[in-house]
Amino acid sequence: MLNRDYQRLAEKYLAPVYSQYPVAFVKGKGTFLWDCEGKKYIDFSSGIATVSLGHCHPKIVSALKDQAGRLWHVSNLYLIPWQIELAKLLVENTFASKVFFCNSGAEANEAAVKFARLWGKRYRNGAYKIITAVGSFHGRTLAMVSATGQDKIKEGFAPLPEGFVHVPFNNIESIESAIDSETVAVMVEPVQGEGGVVKANEEYIKELRFLCHKNNLLLIFDEVQTGIGRCGSLFAYSLYQVEPDILTSAKGLGSGFPIAATLINDKVSSSIHTSSHASTFGGNPLAARIGYEVVKTIIDDGVLDNVRICSEVIFNFFKRKNFSLVEEVRGLGLLIGIKLKVDVKSFVLEALKKGLLLVPAADNVVRILPPLTATVDEIESGLAVFEDVILSFD
Repeated sequence: MLNRDYQRLAEKYLAPVYSQYPVAFVKGKGTFLWDCEGKKYIDFSSGIATVSLGHCHPKIVSALKDQAGRLWHVSNLYLIPWQIELAKLLVENTFASKVFFCNSGAEANEAAVKFARLWGKRYRNGAYKIITAVGSFHGRTLAMVSATGQDKIKEGFAPLPEGFVHVPFNNIESIESAIDSETVAVMVEPVQGEGGVVKANEEYIKELRFLCHKNNLLLIFDEVQTGIGRCGSLFAYSLYQVEPDILTSAKGLGSGFPIAATLINDKVSSSIHTSSHASTFGGNPLAARIGYEVVKTIIDDGVLDNVRICSEVIFNFFKRKNFSLVEEVRGLGLLIGIKLKVDVKSFVLEALKKGLLLVPAADNVVRILPPLTATVDEIESGLAVFEDVILSFD
């Protein structure tokens, strides 16, 4: 079938929640994708910062095939060896002492909120409110829609769950003003991805850590998009030299396979009890095996060094070119946002036509999110197409 055939069938059978580009991909390898008509694309989207090791990475394919022939699912009624191994690997390489596994970023954030409220009930006289940032994005469940600091995400879903207070991003004074006796935590993204690739200031994050400590609050980092090497370290919090109490991870953790995690320290785990939270599929043998191989590969195979090298290539490219239609270049590592002076949706569509996949974000920003394993040559090839798109609008 052709792309237009799949588009027609999608419109007929799928719930109309997506505005999909008219292309159906059927094969991927590394930094490249091929559609059903055989056209090749450079993937600077990575499934929205998810295919961290590129499409069909040999180690991940091998692990998937091996585990698929052994055991897929047993539930968390029983011990799951690969889940334990992945938890151990994450604990040994982060601030955390315990890990809870689930299936998506929204689920990981839901777990973070529930754990924070359990802690608040035990240690802060039932405090439950969580301060989040304007421009944030934390997921699509009702609670995470309420937590998200973007009105467009909330439209049509009232009444929403209570307990979330939104304040301006990168403004420590606004957080201080919002804290009251019912506040239990502050939840923040080190880089607001969906919100336009807006990076948290180093001083802001450090003051936030101090403020939470001073007021006996928990600090939650939503690293669903920034984590698993995307910003040049395993998790972005280490770049700020600040440790959270809770951290959420998903997207790149499975390099495209659904798995998510909520990492917690001893302070938080002390308030959690049996049956206080659960997930049927979370950390099943298949997902956990893949997650383990992804994290191990990122740690052991020089992937983080590659992220830093490729990031420098991209930033230097835009500095050198100084395009008149580019207003600002933002981000960390390979989470890069280009604020444009032309309509971002039109720009992304034109790039698609020329064989380059990009991701739009708020504030008229286009995101560059290549696989963390992309080579410098592949990055430069993608940037050449990007330049061609820019020139077509100039």
